[in-house]
Amino acid sequence: MNKFKHFLSTRLGFLTLLVFTLWLKTIIAYYSDFSLGVADPLQHMILLINPIATTLVLLSIALYITRSKPSYIVMGIIYLLESALLYGNVLYYREFSDFLSFNTIAGASKVSKGLGGSAAGLVQGHDFIYGLDIVIIIILLMTHFIKIDSRPMHKLTAVATTMLGVFLFSFNLTVAESNRPQLLGRTFDRAYIVKYLGLNTFLAYDSIKTVQNNQVRSEAVGTDMDDVLADVEKNYAKPNAKYFGKAKGKNIIIIHLESFQQFLINDKVNGQEVTPFLNSLYNDKNTMSFDNFYHEVGQGRTSDAENMLETGLFGLPEGSLFTKLGSDNTFQAAPSILGQKEGYTSAVFHGNTGSFWNRNSVYKNMGYNYFFDESYFNKTSDSSLEFGMKDKLMLSESVKYLEQLQQPFYAKFITVTNHYPFQLPDEDKDSFTAPNTSNSTVNGYFETAHYLDNSLKEFFSYLKSSGIYDNSMIVLYGDHYGLSNSQNPDLAPLLGVDSNDWTDFNNSQMQKVPFMIHMKGLKGGINHTYGGEIDVLPTILHLAGIKTKQYIQLGTDLLSKQHNPIVIFRNKNFVTPHYTVLKSSDGDPEVYRNKTGELVDLEKDPILKKKVTKWQKYVNDKLKLSDTINNKNLLRFYTPSGFTPVNPKDYDYQNEIQKLVKTRDDLGLKSTSVYSQNNNKTTTNLYTTDAPELNGDRTNIDSWSSILKNDTAKDSK
Repeated sequence: MNKFKHFLSTRLGFLTLLVFTLWLKTIIAYYSDFSLGVADPLQHMILLINPIATTLVLLSIALYITRSKPSYIVMGIIYLLESALLYGNVLYYREFSDFLSFNTIAGASKVSKGLGGSAAGLVQGHDFIYGLDIVIIIILLMTHFIKIDSRPMHKLTAVATTMLGVFLFSFNLTVAESNRPQLLGRTFDRAYIVKYLGLNTFLAYDSIKTVQNNQVRSEAVGTDMDDVLADVEKNYAKPNAKYFGKAKGKNIIIIHLESFQQFLINDKVNGQEVTPFLNSLYNDKNTMSFDNFYHEVGQGRTSDAENMLETGLFGLPEGSLFTKLGSDNTFQAAPSILGQKEGYTSAVFHGNTGSFWNRNSVYKNMGYNYFFDESYFNKTSDSSLEFGMKDKLMLSESVKYLEQLQQPFYAKFITVTNHYPFQLPDEDKDSFTAPNTSNSTVNGYFETAHYLDNSLKEFFSYLKSSGIYDNSMIVLYGDHYGLSNSQNPDLAPLLGVDSNDWTDFNNSQMQKVPFMIHMKGLKGGINHTYGGEIDVLPTILHLAGIKTKQYIQLGTDLLSKQHNPIVIFRNKNFVTPHYTVLKSSDGDPEVYRNKTGELVDLEKDPILKKKVTKWQKYVNDKLKLSDTINNKNLLRFYTPSGFTPVNPKDYDYQNEIQKLVKTRDDLGLKSTSVYSQNNNKTTTNLYTTDAPELNGDRTNIDSWSSILKNDTAKDSK
């Protein structure tokens, strides 16, 4: 004990005590107050080490102060600030399921208002832990159990302490990158940075990004919109009179097919259709299906696809727009346009945490009325995979909320089961026999795609039984590739291609994803028009009877006779109806004929060479224009006639169930929800699923009243 007391009475010993106590209560917060989605032993290890490095570096600053008392005071101030940051994050997370950012801390008065009058209601019984250490340390100092070390500190010791912290951080970052590549580059989720690198690193990273973004935006002026408006007007494609308003007043249901590629449609493995339901839908007379539709995402993957779908603008060249700019940018997005022009109620259903891809913040800026994330579903140990709730469970539980939405509604369902690494538990597999290649990822991809197909079959069955189907336009699209270029050679034999003959052109063809518009009475068929995700928004809005000329959208209506069929990839490659143009390793264009896949010698075809140069300029200019709009947040300078800019403060995704019920009750006989139109009776009993996790128990599907009761209790706690 005497040795321990002696050690604590040294400056290095006191610093060690502070590091340990901060580490301990941070770990308590990680596991008891934050939902960080720790999935494997390595992530648990990372979680245990990540609070140490930055705390050590920060506290070591005090060791460079020669005089003892000022050194201890600085250590104490840093410790108190770190403790305050930790507990502030605990309280903020309880209310918003997110972490304190630079902007949030800078606007502290707004935070206190956002916490709902008083943070006292957020305090829980075990919170004394976050201040107990401070009390104990003060007592130890006052009783002289810990004495002030008046001896001078060697600068070498201070430097060594700092370098130890830097080394630990480097080790932490290396291990984190091995488990989650491009962690800081792509920034899937704020919670990911906290999970892998800690609260200090998250705040530092967010602060740097905020300063960078603010610097770019501060240089923007209203006249920067002139070039944007000129380009949009020049490239506008007017709607096809045959289809304009065809879905006016209809519900619009968007089904986001995770990692789903076009080659799966009508494909067979071992004599079995991989996706029999989607095949039937694709070939249905009421479905307009596009067989030359490409994903155009960059590093933002799913969030890029959502961004194009909702805003008609491309993602960023690096990282995700949702996470880098989405919290602050001004949008002219589908939910707000449909809501303001045609009275649509908007909602998103997603079985993952709301902070993933920063959705709980971005959706407010887009004007989504409701966001049902994993907290609104019954999450158990066997209900979810790495990226969220299994599709059968999420879709089946969603309908109790869907039937309460006022019609017409714009509802987006984000599926996740068909997500890398494509590992489906045995209990979720049926008689479908997966391919037997040497690549387990390829084999699993077919199994999860088949599971997704079954999930959608059950969902469509409910839509028809409940009557929603008859009054809806249903849009299905694949967000991005599932199998990467490195896995394509193992896939090749299943597509009838020799692996040795696989080329970059074949890789580009793998960017094809399904796009289907299904509506009762719609004249369907296979449409061979070339297009991509950037073209979805104007297509949907025109079908809904909304003119898009005044909005800033860089795609064009796929059904318009003036549609531009050049498909732009985020890396500046592109596809035209006859050619695919890819950059080679030396930067020169490689041009392939779409029909044959053969490489064209441009030196022997000067006319085509000029066309390629012209097309490339168009592609580069369009991407540059999108980046300028996004990075400078130019839409804040332009408001279309009759459109009201979205105020994110008007949206709150807490207590969604109570809001649905209140809206329904306030409207009374004027309520247009499916529930109201069914004589105030639920339609959830019409949903049939064979999800093995339920084991015949329909409580989670039919539990509207009990969920309302639980939600009310949770709110009052």
